[in-house]
Amino acid sequence: MEQIIAAAKTFFTDVLFKSVPKLILALVVLYVGWKLINLLNKFLKKKYESHQVDRSLQQFLHSLIDITLKVLLVFTAIGIMGIKTTSFMALLGAAGVAIGMGLQGTLQNFAGGVIILLLRPFRVGDYVEQGSYEGFVESIQIFNTTLRTYDNRNIVVPNTELATKSLVNHFNLPARRVTIKVGIAYGQSVEKAREVALNVINAHEEVLQSPKPPKVFVDSLGDSSVNLIMFVWTTPDRYWDVLFSLNEEIYETFHREGISIPFNQVDVHIKQD
Repeated sequence: MEQIIAAAKTFFTDVLFKSVPKLILALVVLYVGWKLINLLNKFLKKKYESHQVDRSLQQFLHSLIDITLKVLLVFTAIGIMGIKTTSFMALLGAAGVAIGMGLQGTLQNFAGGVIILLLRPFRVGDYVEQGSYEGFVESIQIFNTTLRTYDNRNIVVPNTELATKSLVNHFNLPARRVTIKVGIAYGQSVEKAREVALNVINAHEEVLQSPKPPKVFVDSLGDSSVNLIMFVWTTPDRYWDVLFSLNEEIYETFHREGISIPFNQVDVHIKQD
């Protein structure tokens, strides 16, 4: 009985008076350090904005610094609790091969994020298209990039997908060409249709005269119509607005001017003997 009491005293002495204070101190350090890291992130964000650092680089640095400092904080708390970090690191090193295999894709995504920031194929706010992914770039993190679609859905794409495969950036140039096709009936004046179309296009306030002024050409001679093609330039962010509004305005103006836009039709001639 006396041995049990002695063992209990030893246990409480070792645990309560040695381990518990270390545990409490580690939790306090963990809590305070977490708060300080969040404050540092807010401070750095203000500095980025005041120095006009690119938003893509801001988000990448934010996620990189945040994760790195929090991992170091956890190791510090482990050391305060009395667990030897060298032993802990040796354990991680022993499991390094397995961890490396498991994190192979994650490391590739990290490398992809670095490549994106160095080569700048796109930035936050650009509209990009890669394979089945398409949308506005919302954020570039260290492992993935978030895209927002036109119908307001978020797509999280691994960085390696965007860094190593073909990608279309619709916003990296100051102007984008809008292509409009319309058919007029045979017998209608092509010159009149061209003049009316150009008047509508040039009156549009979001149409650019550079890099090239608007042009209207005969694209093809179809089965039921003479097909016109129109090349118009506008800013990338106004592409869809210009396309839809010009389609409507050209149709309405052609109707008022008596320029017929035919539908597909087939003339059948019956020959009698």
